[in-house]
Amino acid sequence: MEIRAETAEDVDAIATIVTAAFGSPAEAVLVERIRASPQYRPDYALVADLEGRVVGHVMVSEVGLRDGGEERAILSLSPLAVAPELQGQGVGSALVRAVAARVDADHHPLIVLEGSPTYYARFGFEDARRHGIRFDLPDWAPPEAGQVLRLTTYDPALRGDVVYPPAFSDLPH
Repeated sequence: MEIRAETAEDVDAIATIVTAAFGSPAEAVLVERIRASPQYRPDYALVADLEGRVVGHVMVSEVGLRDGGEERAILSLSPLAVAPELQGQGVGSALVRAVAARVDADHHPLIVLEGSPTYYARFGFEDARRHGIRFDLPDWAPPEAGQVLRLTTYDPALRGDVVYPPAFSDLPH
């Protein structure tokens, strides 16, 4: 399996995998919207390619971190998707590790996400509240779903509320 940057030729396969992995088109729409936004980071949009077939996708893009009257750009992992028939076989883990390594190598201090604490803890993600980073989570999500991965250049002064750009608003269900 090869982990590589997504290309224009991968767009349809990515949409199919993301829709199948989440069981709804919402996250595939999110991927399209992020890709069309100023927050898109093509260097952090990766696919898992297995014998010429895209079988997984991860995207890290910019969101805001607002502390009082100041807001700065940070990076957020969303979404991560693997073809349902290959879930549980290490594809998602390989994608998360690869994108985190790229982000760290570029000297970004952290990555935030909303997701399963059980799944993402294996990569070093922690409850963001312990580090002063807050998420406005959906009612169904546990408070510990808001997570942070502190990277090599992490600065504990980075605190505040995660602010999502318009791409994340009003997604279909």
